[in-house]
Amino acid sequence: MAELRMEDQASFFNFLRMPPEMFDELLVRIGPRIQKQDTRYRKALEPGLKLAITIRHLASGDKYPSLQYDFRVARNTISLLVPEVCQAIVEEHKEEVISCPTMPEEWHAIAEDFRKKWNVPHACGAIDGKHVAIRCPRNSGSLYHTYKGFFSVVLMALVDADYKFVWIDVGGYGSQSDAQIYNESELKDCLEDGSIGFPDPDPLPNDDRNMPYFFLGDDAFGLRTYLMKPYSHRGKTREEMITNYRISRGRRVVENAFGILAQRWQLLLTTMQQTPKTVSLIIEACVCLHNLMRIRYPGLQNAQLDNEDEQHYMVPGLWRETANMHDVNRVTGPNRDSVAAKKQREYLKLYFNSPTGSVPWQDRMIM
Repeated sequence: MAELRMEDQASFFNFLRMPPEMFDELLVRIGPRIQKQDTRYRKALEPGLKLAITIRHLASGDKYPSLQYDFRVARNTISLLVPEVCQAIVEEHKEEVISCPTMPEEWHAIAEDFRKKWNVPHACGAIDGKHVAIRCPRNSGSLYHTYKGFFSVVLMALVDADYKFVWIDVGGYGSQSDAQIYNESELKDCLEDGSIGFPDPDPLPNDDRNMPYFFLGDDAFGLRTYLMKPYSHRGKTREEMITNYRISRGRRVVENAFGILAQRWQLLLTTMQQTPKTVSLIIEACVCLHNLMRIRYPGLQNAQLDNEDEQHYMVPGLWRETANMHDVNRVTGPNRDSVAAKKQREYLKLYFNSPTGSVPWQDRMIM
């Protein structure tokens, strides 16, 4: 580690996927949590060594036997310290960096970012889920078995316009769908009972009719006044295709957030060998580190993101060129679209296709 610091920051960054300053900040904050006392039999491992082993494991996906030779620490010791360090990262940073808004002004700020960056007014976040592959847990039956033929836990997340995770649900069974996990989540309960703190409905920009605030989802979710998704039927009209483009353009942020999360912490692209409980803890720590980096060093990850050229055509981000986490299977069924939500989407369609709500390039995108 000392040699990497002396060579140049690029070498250090390549090894741990973070700049030395961020590593030092992490060490200062979680060091007291992972510091152990020396005994008469052996000296305790230094907190910096524990942190370096853990971050290298997350960044590279190297297994414990490989890390054993890299750091000269026994693999059974590594198997104990990795969850310890991840727990310390979560306890120290989660409330600071993964904070779901509860006040109308906080949701207003997110919605304003979506309006400015993605031209989707009243959008308060984009929601989706991903599989993280794991080794078959003992005596678990088919709980963690996915329809794609492997075992996994599910990370479901709500992402803001700046690719930060504002809410996560980690540890869902691989056999569950997006809709099942969402329907059992605290987020849905808060949306249903109104305790999430959404702003009161108000008019869209340059309009005079009140519109509720909402999340952006895909076809796995039921259409609700608080959750908009694209049209899915065949034979869509031009106006419906434009609406789908506008909604999907905003929803792309959650795909990018998962993409840069997995490309930075490439352990998430492997088949993780730990128990589901430890895997969930590691995923939570990765999300904390992702958000911390988006706050401290946002420019470092922007090369991996999708972007648009001068004509607003999408230029795929670097994360799309390599492997990524698997989508959660999309099922319909009990998530029937509500009548009020259908009427709301119809009004959005009219708005997106009107001189007031349209953008100059949207017609090109459906050709």
